[in-house]
Amino acid sequence: MIDEVKIPDLRKGVLIGPEGSVKKGIEKRTRTIITVNDCVEINGEALDVMKAKEIVKAIGRGFAPDKALKLMSDDYRLVIISLGHETERLMKRTLSRVIGSDGKAKKTIELLTTTDICVYGKTISIIGKWDNVDRANEALELLIEGKPHAYVYKRLESQKEGEEKE
Repeated sequence: MIDEVKIPDLRKGVLIGPEGSVKKGIEKRTRTIITVNDCVEINGEALDVMKAKEIVKAIGRGFAPDKALKLMSDDYRLVIISLGHETERLMKRTLSRVIGSDGKAKKTIELLTTTDICVYGKTISIIGKWDNVDRANEALELLIEGKPHAYVYKRLESQKEGEEKE
């Protein structure tokens, strides 16, 4: 099977890595062949190609390769929230709310949900375990809707406490 994925030109160097080390590492772990041109072409068995494609997408969305490689585990997944439909002004405001002062909002959500969040271009991406990604996604959607940060944090904290009791 051959599949293609587009990633920003600025992220292709990260995908390749020093002397091709990142690309080779992904190829070895996923048993695929990756060719980087205008698009990133991935060749291999269907399931291996799907894994490699998710890792490549994550790197394209701004994640460091070591964080993207968490997607090798079936316990982890990637969710991408696109803000491309927003006006430029509204998108900047939304991204600022998600990031927070000195990155505090993003860090707090990552901490409370045990996920990795990356804001890149017109997207917000999340990598983590399935349930944790759902909780982080819900929190981000609430911030995007304009809910107060304190409300979102309190909600996440109560969800976390509920999990710990179980």
